[in-house]
Amino acid sequence: MHKIATLFLAAFPLFGGFFPPTVQSAVSSVSGKQITLTKPFPINGMSGVIVHTYNDSLPTMTHRIAQTSTEGKAKLIETDIIHHESLPNIKTEALVGDKVVGGYLYDNVLVLAPDAQTYSKITSQYEKTWIHPDLYALFLTKEGDSVPTKENLAKFADMYQVGLVCIVRKETAILLDPISGKIVGQQTLGQTPAQGQFPFFMHFEEIKSGWFDSEEKGNYYQIMESI
Repeated sequence: MHKIATLFLAAFPLFGGFFPPTVQSAVSSVSGKQITLTKPFPINGMSGVIVHTYNDSLPTMTHRIAQTSTEGKAKLIETDIIHHESLPNIKTEALVGDKVVGGYLYDNVLVLAPDAQTYSKITSQYEKTWIHPDLYALFLTKEGDSVPTKENLAKFADMYQVGLVCIVRKETAILLDPISGKIVGQQTLGQTPAQGQFPFFMHFEEIKSGWFDSEEKGNYYQIMESI
């Protein structure tokens, strides 16, 4: 069994260049909910934030954006950038000259993997802030959702400062930007487990609330292909 596990892990390639870098740009034009960047992000679908500096030299994030074309076209995403009951919503409009950070929080990564070995192999290859799937599992119990979806991943990412979701599919890993809902990276893995833990690898065997308390079964890979 030890030899089989060693061969399985050795089949994974190094993830060189898998994760998009965080980049800086600026707003060169604004037209309604559309903006143009002075320097395009390296990958379409990457999300980012606009940072406006007020007269008192106070920089503040004002908008989320997602790039839609290789020419640096991007759209403003309709969501509150700061969530706090005691703070007012930011009303500042996007302005020419505002700083843009692409790949904001891309070092904060949630991994959805079929088993502990695959999870460990991926997380050991990079120095990232790994958001453990246990936290996402607890989030799902509160939401009452039965499976991961783009919608609940976006909500989870917004609440817990997650920049990317690494999803292991059959012999492939993809990077989902949960804010834009677009795939921004893909890597061939080689052999992956024939079956995965349902709905994804986590440490909990049972949670006494929500759908985890049921006997529901399913196919890990089918779920991950549907995201």
